[in-house]
Amino acid sequence: MATLTETPPPASHDQPPEFRTPRYRRPLGIGRDQLTMYGVLAVLAILVLAPVVPTLIQSVIDRPLYEDGGVLTLEGYRALFTDSGFGEVIWNTLLFAALTTVLSIVIAVPMAVVVVRTRLPGGRLVALAMQWPFFISSLILGFGWILMYGPAGFISVQFEQAFGGVPWNLYSIPGMAVTEAVALAPIAYVFCANALRQSDASLESAAQVCGAGPVRILFQVIVPMLRPPVVYSSILIFSMSVETLSVPLLYGQPVGISVFSTFLYKNGLQSVDPDYTVLGAASVVILLVTISLVALQAKLLKDAARFVSVRGKATRPRKLELGWVKYVSVGFIAFYVVFGALIPILGLVFRSFTLIFTPLRNPFDFLTMKNYETVFQFESYRQSIVNSLIVAGVGSVLVSSLAVMAVMVARRSTFRFGRAVEYLALIPQSVPGIIIGIGFFWAFAFAPFGSGTLLQGTLGALIIAFGLRALPSAFGSVAPSIMQIGQELDNAARVSGADWLMTFFRVLRVLVTPAFAGALVLTFVIMLKEYSPAVFLSSADSNILGTTMLELWAQGRTGSVAALASIQIIITAVFVALAGLLMKGKHHA
Repeated sequence: MATLTETPPPASHDQPPEFRTPRYRRPLGIGRDQLTMYGVLAVLAILVLAPVVPTLIQSVIDRPLYEDGGVLTLEGYRALFTDSGFGEVIWNTLLFAALTTVLSIVIAVPMAVVVVRTRLPGGRLVALAMQWPFFISSLILGFGWILMYGPAGFISVQFEQAFGGVPWNLYSIPGMAVTEAVALAPIAYVFCANALRQSDASLESAAQVCGAGPVRILFQVIVPMLRPPVVYSSILIFSMSVETLSVPLLYGQPVGISVFSTFLYKNGLQSVDPDYTVLGAASVVILLVTISLVALQAKLLKDAARFVSVRGKATRPRKLELGWVKYVSVGFIAFYVVFGALIPILGLVFRSFTLIFTPLRNPFDFLTMKNYETVFQFESYRQSIVNSLIVAGVGSVLVSSLAVMAVMVARRSTFRFGRAVEYLALIPQSVPGIIIGIGFFWAFAFAPFGSGTLLQGTLGALIIAFGLRALPSAFGSVAPSIMQIGQELDNAARVSGADWLMTFFRVLRVLVTPAFAGALVLTFVIMLKEYSPAVFLSSADSNILGTTMLELWAQGRTGSVAALASIQIIITAVFVALAGLLMKGKHHA
């Protein structure tokens, strides 16, 4: 009788294969994910504290940081506030910042309401036109305004010939404020436009049922809901106006109008024997003002729940019909774009192709390529273009990578200091660029073992300073995209044995790539137009476009300035167009 032997059944293809949990080395009992998180925290802390701490120390030391034997003193603050000229500096700064903020809001809020919530001819084109002045450096915009609207500007001379005088004075605080408002109004516009696109139209429907017309709905329903973006953008614009250097330097310095930034520039860079203690005290004052503005912003928006209009059953906002008012709105927007940005920029570009640019002589009789030949003939000018591209290119990669890791640690981990990582990534938006430049100058001089001298005056120093300025923008660009990725992907990877770092590289890295690319382009544009930290950090071998244009402008070589500005505008236009393609469909951008 045959003996039957039992054989195991064949393996079923439906059963999952045995999974082997990966093992990771834990030096000193610390996992690599924890090392990465603490590393990101340490890098951000060093970047943020490096310019701030030396500035605070220098303000209470009686000699430069790089000299031994310093003694604690408050003489810098006493000398600063007892100097009769500093009171005028404070008043000029506050007046300039306040006027810039009011003008920016007056320009931006009505335009955002009209473009987003009303039927406007060519609405999409108008929306794009409202944003692009922001991507032009305020330094370049200032050059263009002087060429066209300055005392000897092309349009000013024509206007004076036709009417016997010019009703505006560019070299004044109102003139400074108007120019700066043109550059900063797109910030308020973007904040308000995004808020309007996301608001619930049911409130407007309820008002319409009660008999309210389009104009009444605008003023009593839509505009009051804009308080959070208006407050946020107002404080941001005010703080940016306090720290800006370009327009006050171009307009104010020739007529003796000083603000905080030009006070630091004049007493630091242009002084033969600068008083570093007073310079440090003034820097601390500006730093405290900007930080206080950020705290005020948080305080005013603390009760933001009162303005929530997006609920679970939100409906698509409906366009309102304003009749003939829409044509007036289009005309107002066209006036802002054409006279505020387009004419100055076109005038600057045209100036780059002429030997003489004045309505007293036909400019077409003086067309030339000599300005561009001069730019590409001299090594220092060519090198400034290359340096700007290197700083923006290398810096954008490093900053975008750091921003992605910071968002991952702050928003997609259980790191107990995750909130601190987010705060450190966003704090640089409250630190003025000129303070970053001065602070890193002292940090490099104060660095132990001579390590700072290796960076002082190099492109590496500019990449660090410019990168710190661009970090909040990169973080803000990446964060919404990462938050849209479901947490179940992380959970599935962790259940399968992956740690936090492997989850990022194997699962989330591909999904985050579009956000990284968008941040890359955005930070490139920001770092390309940045220049204020370089005023204190650059050297003859590390000049960039901004510092080179300032030097040439001081020498009266406006043709070369116009050529370099035109080159920067072309580079910026290419990358803004690329950013538009990458950010298409992403409203948070």
